Amino acid sequence: MRQLSRRRQRLQPKRTQSVNEKLDTPPQKEENVLQNIQELGQNIIPQQLESSIHSISIIGQVEGHLILPPQNKTTKYEHVIPQLVAIEQNAKIKGLLVLLNTVGGDVEAGLAIAEMIATLSKPTVSLVLGGGHSIGVPIAVSANYSFITETATMTIHPIRLTGLVIGVPQTYEYLDKMQDRVIKFVTKYSRVTEDKFRQLMFCTDQLARDIGTVMVGKDAVDDGLIREVGGLSEALRKLQELVDEQEAGRVVH
Repeated sequence: MRQLSRRRQRLQPKRTQSVNEKLDTPPQKEENVLQNIQELGQNIIPQQLESSIHSISIIGQVEGHLILPPQNKTTKYEHVIPQLVAIEQNAKIKGLLVLLNTVGGDVEAGLAIAEMIATLSKPTVSLVLGGGHSIGVPIAVSANYSFITETATMTIHPIRLTGLVIGVPQTYEYLDKMQDRVIKFVTKYSRVTEDKFRQLMFCTDQLARDIGTVMVGKDAVDDGLIREVGGLSEALRKLQELVDEQEAGRVVH
């Protein structure tokens, strides 16, 4: 009997580490975090969140339907939109923090991201860091509450066309319609009036070789675009306040 049991022990395969155990090793965890930072600009993704607050970064240039040159830092809407869907469906995520440092970019891609943020059922707070220019303005105001740092800037200017432009009246009518989309969205989700926003957009005495307005920190608050001047701690504190209000059954504005 002893010989038989020894034979069985010899025949039994040695226990190997499972895939999950391998993933739990510290070097593998560090490698996964590094990949997330390189690919998504964040150290954790919604499925692995330990915090109830998730953050998304809108950085560089908002890329549209054409791929920008590799030397450009870009935010791709095909990366951001699926994350927003996952955030909406993930019950563990209670609020979203949107961090902006963008020069603007494609109008339709920027508006698509802004519409997604504005229609989330969970509390959202945006924070403009460095710059929230051009189509970054609708993204900044799409959150339930918005912050801008003291040194951050926002540029408002008319829509521009790239590539072949046909010099016919219909081209300018199309531009007006595109600008109306941006103006209506911004005035809907911020406290700035349509007349004031158009005045800022078509200002001719601020930019040397362009039309528009550059606002620094408190200027954006005074004009009604952004709600408050503040940094990361203020933004997180406000977001937690909105989360608590929603969980208590109050409506988040």
